[in-house]
Amino acid sequence: MTYKARKRLALFVLVVGLPIYIIVAATIMSGMMTGNIRFPLAVEFMVYLALGIGWAFPLKWVFKGIGQPDPDQNSS
Repeated sequence: MTYKARKRLALFVLVVGLPIYIIVAATIMSGMMTGNIRFPLAVEFMVYLALGIGWAFPLKWVFKGIGQPDPDQNSS
């Protein structure tokens, strides 16, 4: 994948994908906290931890090197 395509994909993930993921994560957590059964604090913490950093690991390859200058651009 070219540098320009990765940069556009990273921007798309941050502007569109991340807000959708936040809504899904908030829905999951609110679903865990309603009803008669409340999960233990340790379970809630682990779910928060997984939802908080879990999105970054699969998308690491998209964001890697985006802040660097374009390696495909000629330096003339």
